[in-house]
Amino acid sequence: MKRLLSCEFNFDAACMELKFSNGTMIAIDTIAVENEIVDNVYQRSERDYLIYNAPIAYTDLILNGNPEAYLKAVTQYKQFES
Repeated sequence: MKRLLSCEFNFDAACMELKFSNGTMIAIDTIAVENEIVDNVYQRSERDYLIYNAPIAYTDLILNGNPEAYLKAVTQYKQFES
C-alpha cells in the first residue's frame, strides 16, 4: 500500500473507507469490530468518538494496534451498587 489519500466513515454502510494512492481501497466494518471488542456502553462511546472525530486514529488502532487493550485502558466501567 502506498500513501493514504482519504479516510472517511460511510454512514450508509456503517464502515470506515480508506483509499490509497496505488488504487487500493479498504472498508472496515465498524459493526463487526464493535461486536468483537466492545464490552460495555463506555467502550462503545469511546469507539464512536474515534469514528466520528478521529477516523485516522480509529483505523490505525484497528489495523496496527490492539483495540481491546486501548478501550480497556481509556474507559472505566463501574457497576452500579444498590
